[in-house]
Amino acid sequence: MSDQVNGLQHNQEWPELQLPDLLHSSETLRQVHATIEKEWDFLQRSACQTAAGRAMWKHVIHDPLAALLAGENYLRNLHEKMMKDRLNNAHETSGVILAVRTLWFDSRLEDFLNSPNGREAQVVLLGAGMDTRAYRLNCLKDSDVFEVDFAEVLEVKTTILQAAKESTFDSQHSMSKAKSLTRVAADIRENDWMEKLQIAGFLPQKSTVWILEGILYYLAQSNAMQLLRILASNCVLTHTVILADFMNKSSTTLSNSVFQFYSDWPDQLLPSIGFTQVKLAQIGDPDAHFGLLNDPLNLFNKLRSLPRSLQTNPDDGAPCCRLYLVEASGSPDQNSAHNKESVIQS
Repeated sequence: MSDQVNGLQHNQEWPELQLPDLLHSSETLRQVHATIEKEWDFLQRSACQTAAGRAMWKHVIHDPLAALLAGENYLRNLHEKMMKDRLNNAHETSGVILAVRTLWFDSRLEDFLNSPNGREAQVVLLGAGMDTRAYRLNCLKDSDVFEVDFAEVLEVKTTILQAAKESTFDSQHSMSKAKSLTRVAADIRENDWMEKLQIAGFLPQKSTVWILEGILYYLAQSNAMQLLRILASNCVLTHTVILADFMNKSSTTLSNSVFQFYSDWPDQLLPSIGFTQVKLAQIGDPDAHFGLLNDPLNLFNKLRSLPRSLQTNPDDGAPCCRLYLVEASGSPDQNSAHNKESVIQS
């Protein structure tokens, strides 16, 4: 994916904001985004904020639908922040964490689907929000894709995509590249979401990639752990991969934080519940960089030089707010080998 990530040089001006004509010309879209502003809570609105991040970093992320899904308010807000960062010569530009996170998830998903275990694997996006991977990633051509989220979020998303399809907007962007795409209305905090997923066609014994992007830390500790244990239990049935981002404790204890679940050591947590292989990266690591974090004084680069056990920076006392990008997997074969090794060691 290296051809995609030749980011703008730090001293360049950020491009002028260009809104899709459809945001203004479509009465349907105007009404939908007005409803989002009036009725959605912070968790639901985070889907639009993430879409705005993908839209504003379009020089590295090809997502033509993102701006329509984000809406004008979120696009303008992020663009203003980015302009201020550029004018102030900030060491990192607003939204860069969303760009790096998106590219990391894309690259890890693509790598797995191109591997022997990943061919024709199911892909499930939990808390899918305004995610458009099914529309922009060719690697999903042999995969059945399931998007799980609140009913109202999926209804709004479907309405926006349908409006794009029926307009003069380039119709090829509104066509799914996946083998199939199924939206499942469910709340992953409840006990029935897996049942609803299976009713929709999900096969528990088929190799699966679970994508949990920007969702775990919004959940209560008990809900997040229950969700992770359910996914880990699938490792005894089939080859199971989760791609997830975890915040550490410092990130969730800021005064204005809406986040709840955290893990300082997800690479220890996940093996303890049944995953046998775990790879962890921090924003700015070689596989979580994508040419977007070249300033050595960048916040993420400074954090990487400090031990992960530190909750505050010894230089300035600031909280060490970290985001971990984690790929974990397990399978019946791996679990069997892991159990045998545990018996031998004991």
